[in-house]
Amino acid sequence: MNKVKVGILTFSDGREYIHEQLISVNEKYQRAVATALEATGQFEVVEGRQVIWSPQSAREESSYLAQQGCEMTIFNYAIWCYPHLSAIATNFAPGPYLLFCNLHPSEPGMVAMLASAGTMDQLDRKYHRVWGDIHDPLVLERVIEYLKSAAAVSRLRGLTYGLFGGRPLGMYTAVANLDQWQQMFGIDVEHVEQEDVVRYAHQVKPERIEQGFTWLSEHVGQIKYDQHVLTPEKLKLQIASYHAYRQIIEERQLDFIGTKAHGDLTDTFVTLDVAEAFLNDPYDWEGPHEPIVAATEADMDGALTMQIFKHLSGQTVLFADVRHYDSEDQVWYLSNSGTHATYFAGRSDDPAENLKNVTFYPEVSYYPAGGASVHHFAAPGEVTLARLARKNGRYHLAIVPAEFVEFPRNVSLAKGATTTPEWPCAFARIQVEPEEFLATYPCNHIHGIYGDYVEALLHVANILGLETKLYR
Repeated sequence: MNKVKVGILTFSDGREYIHEQLISVNEKYQRAVATALEATGQFEVVEGRQVIWSPQSAREESSYLAQQGCEMTIFNYAIWCYPHLSAIATNFAPGPYLLFCNLHPSEPGMVAMLASAGTMDQLDRKYHRVWGDIHDPLVLERVIEYLKSAAAVSRLRGLTYGLFGGRPLGMYTAVANLDQWQQMFGIDVEHVEQEDVVRYAHQVKPERIEQGFTWLSEHVGQIKYDQHVLTPEKLKLQIASYHAYRQIIEERQLDFIGTKAHGDLTDTFVTLDVAEAFLNDPYDWEGPHEPIVAATEADMDGALTMQIFKHLSGQTVLFADVRHYDSEDQVWYLSNSGTHATYFAGRSDDPAENLKNVTFYPEVSYYPAGGASVHHFAAPGEVTLARLARKNGRYHLAIVPAEFVEFPRNVSLAKGATTTPEWPCAFARIQVEPEEFLATYPCNHIHGIYGDYVEALLHVANILGLETKLYR
């Protein structure tokens, strides 16, 4: 992922003679914050050119950060400062804002931060507070976590979502309001005809299709051709559909997408499981690529949840149905026909390690166009699951800390066979009772990544002004 571009402004006493005496103190603390962040390799830091002590300097320095394309701003407090300077700066400096102060009895940065925070509250500015020594690893970790969350939100602005087809299978939860997306997230929606996928697929050069076919034949654990539903010709058509998506995405400058597919392409063209899996994967048969969020069933809020996860982590993101609760082993079966990227089969950057655990099955009879269903079981590990949802027109965020668990393969196959054996599955153990989860979780779809991103998502929700439900 690109480095996060963060600005730092340091505030001073509004009395010039005091400000002049303490310039070196302020600059020392500002440089320390910048150096600590730059040393992580995750941030490009733009420092204010002068310590802010007057309305004019507040306007000039905060405008400078905006001109430099900063994605958010740190307000740094090392001594007492005049809080109105922070208020002025918020008119120009890019938000969200992190208010940071040292803890030193003779240098009252904490007093300044508290006074400025009160000002921000009165102005209803979105911000977060962190305090302490930036050289303390725990303090630095809290700063980094918030900055990455802020970047995840900032980077939504200006994106374009490609919506292939319309509402799928009657699901209200898959369709969002274009005006609301632009207003809240700064995202535009481009409608694309599904027929374009068909048209572009037939224009893919045969040698590119053969390259993909050879690579998949060599790396996928098993391809269970049945000479009817899954044939080499249909798999090649699925490969062509993947290239069709990549070309459409490039030509129309789409940042993330969703496709209806069901009842249309799945009836008359071919199923899109291969295309959706490898769009979300960090690789294909032509080499590594940045994961492209692709939601099945044209699920807009699902795709948005996935895009936020991608911004937070750079990882491939899961898309699944909440399919079943196994009370004997206390695990949830998360399974869906599309979008479940092959990365989850081995959790490796090496596609060969993942694909050896993948089976291509003939697609189920509900999708008569046929093709391969991409089957595997998710590798074990700590995960964070989530879902953006709406109630009475207002967005909220469900956050589900969980663990993917692994069973012996024969046990996994037996469990998977009780649902749809051809589809991929993750066995998830969550931290609340099934009665609470089923009574309150807002949707049939769920999304997630490996690792603990609970605090990061709470920051995202705070920045966006969303209520949260934490299933812990």
